[in-house]
Amino acid sequence: MKRDIETRREREKAMVSEMIALYCRKNHHNGKLCPGCAALAEYARRRSDRCPFMEHKTFCSNCAVHCYASEMREKIQAVMRFPGPRMLLHHPVMAVRHLIEAKREKKRLECQI
Repeated sequence: MKRDIETRREREKAMVSEMIALYCRKNHHNGKLCPGCAALAEYARRRSDRCPFMEHKTFCSNCAVHCYASEMREKIQAVMRFPGPRMLLHHPVMAVRHLIEAKREKKRLECQI
C-alpha cells in the first residue's frame, strides 16, 4: 500500500513536471525551464510530497482541498490548460495513462456520493 502511494505520487509529479516543461518550451522559447516555471514545478512537487490525501485520490485535480496558495493555483491552472491537449502528441503513453486514471478516479468518486 505504501509503495502504491509513492508510485502514484511520483507519477503525478512526473506528469506535472512534463506539462510545465512543455508549457515553458512552447511559450517561453527556452531550452530549459525559465525561473518562473522552475519555481512552479518545485512548488508543485513540494505540494505533492506533503499531500495527506494521496492514498484516497489520484491527481490534484480530483481533490476537494486546495492546498496551493491562491496565486500559485492560478498559475498552475493557466499552465495546465495549455499542455493538456498537446500531451497526446508529446507524451502519448503518459497522457493516455493519465486520462484513464482520471476517468477511473472520477467514476469512483461519483459512486461514493
